[in-house]
Amino acid sequence: MYSIIVVPPPTTEDEDTGTQYRLAPGERLVFGRSVPGGGLRIGHDGVSRRAGEIAAHGTFWTLSNLSAHQTYVVENPEGAGEHIKVAPGRLDAPVPFEFSRIVLPAAGDLLPVEVWAPRHDYLHGEDGTDGEPTAPAFSVDRTKRYFAVLAALCEPRLRGAPHAPLPTTDQVVERLRPAWPAASRTSVQWNIDYLAVKLRLKPGPETAEPGPRLNGKKESLVSLALRFDLVREDDLVVLAAPSGKALR
Repeated sequence: MYSIIVVPPPTTEDEDTGTQYRLAPGERLVFGRSVPGGGLRIGHDGVSRRAGEIAAHGTFWTLSNLSAHQTYVVENPEGAGEHIKVAPGRLDAPVPFEFSRIVLPAAGDLLPVEVWAPRHDYLHGEDGTDGEPTAPAFSVDRTKRYFAVLAALCEPRLRGAPHAPLPTTDQVVERLRPAWPAASRTSVQWNIDYLAVKLRLKPGPETAEPGPRLNGKKESLVSLALRFDLVREDDLVVLAAPSGKALR
């Protein structure tokens, strides 16, 4: 069963052929300017003769950087700017992203090599242990207004702009109007403050010492929500006009 799919960068010679390399667990693919038969040839003078190697490992893959001087960047196109760097000479660096883009610097160009890891393995059934269930790390109710506020804050970066500036409070109010006509600056700010406490970014009001003021509150909330998938792109439906249930 194939578990890794590699999509080469487009070139003037091979731009629309849809070439793909499919790797089964244990298989490897060498790429570079001059590679043996079966490898991925990238015909650019700025790419090393043997630039790197991709290895399939079931549900994930590793990248070896075979160049002598050039660092490679592996981006998560669906994330909020997540990336890893693979230093020259580094072997078998594990890549954690389901959809990835290897960026190869090549004499002024940036060549993208896409790698997909669509196979997922999951634990099935109960673990067989007794006792109380484990409490969730973050408890959020997607029907509540605070979640809609969080979704509106996350929306620009979930829409494919990982470094987009966060919306202002007034912009959040306008974005929420279809689902929450009574939204106001005061109510939105209250929900942001509530989220900061609920997600444990600052102490609650019942603590003896209130703790320091939290700077960059919206940035901290969005960073936490995107890092732990508290808000996904599918959740943005809560920003649409309600079809029955209103946000509570």
